[in-house]
Amino acid sequence: MITYPSTHGVFEESITEICQVIHSNGGQVYMDGANMNAQVGLTSPANIGADVCHLNLHKTFCIPHGGGGPGVGAIAFSKHLSSFAPGAVLPRGAEEEKGLKHSVGSISASMYGSAGILPIPYLYIQLMGGKGLTRATELAILNANYMAKKLGEHYPILYKGKNGSAAHEFIIDARGFKSTAGIEAEDIAKRLMDYGFHAPTLSFPISGTLMIEPTESESKKEIDRLVESLVEIRKEIREVEEGKQGKEGNVLKNAPHTIGDVVREEWGRSYGREKAVYPVKWLKEGYKPWPAVGRIDGVYGDLNLVCTCPKVESYQEEPKESDQKKQ
Repeated sequence: MITYPSTHGVFEESITEICQVIHSNGGQVYMDGANMNAQVGLTSPANIGADVCHLNLHKTFCIPHGGGGPGVGAIAFSKHLSSFAPGAVLPRGAEEEKGLKHSVGSISASMYGSAGILPIPYLYIQLMGGKGLTRATELAILNANYMAKKLGEHYPILYKGKNGSAAHEFIIDARGFKSTAGIEAEDIAKRLMDYGFHAPTLSFPISGTLMIEPTESESKKEIDRLVESLVEIRKEIREVEEGKQGKEGNVLKNAPHTIGDVVREEWGRSYGREKAVYPVKWLKEGYKPWPAVGRIDGVYGDLNLVCTCPKVESYQEEPKESDQKKQ
């Protein structure tokens, strides 16, 4: 099984050779279609030598991530594997009549996915057309390289291709900050909430990193806002590195900051309230999403079941006056 381009954010130059080696040794190549966003209109699984590929509708063909994902995406396969395909919704034993002599039969009650979801990618593809889909791929790659170039002046970019470029995603390496400032990738992710952003992928595929995949969907203005935010966060890390802020209790370690934090009478922190919640000027211009919850102990929550449910067994509703009269 392969992912192409790699989740590390590069196009492997030897991908066709890898597939040829597998085929020459009697193997088959299954391609994860997660990164088709960097292929559509430029190359294809067949061109690189894959035998099977699932197409993630949520990353390339417009549906939300929570709306089905690969479970609703098409699965494409080479002709030589057609006799192994799952049968449509047929009576047991009818697969051979359809030429599927090696089939395991039906594997899904809804053979063609969700009728509520599939019209979205269908319309997207029809409206975009071949040229539009190719353009979307080009913009996804362009946006990633634009951001990687801008942020590469402030953060280490972990992987690059031979010519120094990325594919449609790239990885910021935050591991070095732990020794220089006591700051980890999670602190950067939490601090981004104060800037109005949900963090990009945290600690995948490499622990202690942030993987950014801008896609073709965001405007240059929005991309620049994220770049500016990450540059400002790098300055905040540098304040810790230079001793201007302590390794504990600094603005990153306390992030994210809620309204409750800043309206409390006692502040008692080594930085001002404005720095905490308005670190860049455009946050004062009417765009300020407030985190509802401050920093939590995520590791503890992952390892321990914490129930916040009311104790139903100790609660007894007082009888209403009308009920007492009936009694």
